[in-house]
Order: sequence, then C-alpha cells, then structure tokens
Amino acid sequence: MDFHLAQINIGRLVAPIDDPRIADFAAQLGPINALADTAPGFVWRLQSESGNATDVPFNEDPSVMVNMSVWESIEALRSFTYNSSHIEVFRDRARWFQKMDKPYYCLWWVPAGHIPTVDEGRERLYHFQEHGATPYAFWFTRQFPAPAEDQVCA
Repeated sequence: MDFHLAQINIGRLVAPIDDPRIADFAAQLGPINALADTAPGFVWRLQSESGNATDVPFNEDPSVMVNMSVWESIEALRSFTYNSSHIEVFRDRARWFQKMDKPYYCLWWVPAGHIPTVDEGRERLYHFQEHGATPYAFWFTRQFPAPAEDQVCA
C-alpha cells in the first residue's frame, strides 16, 4: 500500500476575512492555491465551491481558518512550503493571524487515495498539541516514516 502525506494548519485571523486588514492575505489566496495545485507532488487541497477554504469551519470559532492538503511525500510538501513563493505568505503570517499558544500545524500519513476530513485533521492536530511528535501526528522537525504495509493508518 502506498501512502501520501496529509497536512493541516490553522490560524485565528486578527480581523474578519473581508476586513481591509486581511485584504493582502485574501488577495494572495488564488495565486498561492494555483501554485500549490501545479506543484510537483501535490495531490489534493481542502476547498469549498469558492476555490479556497476560508468558508470551511474548523470549529465553532469563525475566525479560525483551516488549511489542509495531501502530498506525495514530505519532500514535495517541504519544497512547496519553503522553496516557492508560498514562503513569502508564510513569513507574513503575523500580519493576518494571531499568535497561537499551541502548535497550529501537523503532518500524518494517509493511504494513497484517502481524502482526509476536517474532523480527522482536527483530531490529529489536537493529538500533536497534547503529545508532541508521534507516528500519529508529527512535523518536519521530527518526522516518522510512512507506515509499513501491515499497519493501519486511518
């Protein structure tokens, strides 16, 4: 069985998505999403009919934005995240999002073809926040290999 890498990251906006303070971020959603869609190793990203995920709820707090995607490998996601123009948006995060007290991101392995749900991502993120890096949820700084064929990853 082949595995792909899923990622989730969240952020609490400093103002509503249609506020002028968020305009620079909102203006970059289309180009950055298009960049991801064509990046080597890209498989899937969370989006609604709007083409992005700004209207997809993570929890009951409407100011929390969720981003999820699936990639063929850790290397493909790392390259997109840190070696493309995405890094500029990443570096400007503090302009649009409040500082979080806990990790706001994690990675995990999914069977190839599996599309993770927001509920699944939230569960993985909460596990990472509580337990740190484990094979269940981890980050670039402490990675775990894809499961062996005889292991279940759901």
